[in-house]
Amino acid sequence: MDVGVRLELTTSTTSTLAIDEAETAETRIRRLVSENPVVIFSRSSSSSFCMCDVIKHFLISSHGAHPTVIKLDDDDEIAAANIGSGDAPTTFIGGTLIGGFESLVALHLGGHLAPKLAEAGAL
Repeated sequence: MDVGVRLELTTSTTSTLAIDEAETAETRIRRLVSENPVVIFSRSSSSSFCMCDVIKHFLISSHGAHPTVIKLDDDDEIAAANIGSGDAPTTFIGGTLIGGFESLVALHLGGHLAPKLAEAGAL
């Protein structure tokens, strides 16, 4: 029984993100990742969401993409989204797990972030 499950969704686009509470956390995360070209999962804590804003504005949006940001409170959803024990947000591009902040910076510095965003249809 999911008591107090809180999944907060924000998006820069006009698409509607459906929440089906009958889905398992893992199914819900997989569906959201498959339906959106760029998804950033973050814990709802302020420090995690601050890093999420850095990823969103300075790495993803600076290339012209509009990521879907999903704040998670539920431990099952946090585990399903591959958010580790730290507060770093986790990013998926084109349905593929990219990882946290360091992974995105490495892609960006290597010149691979923009092509990956384009390949995912985010640009």
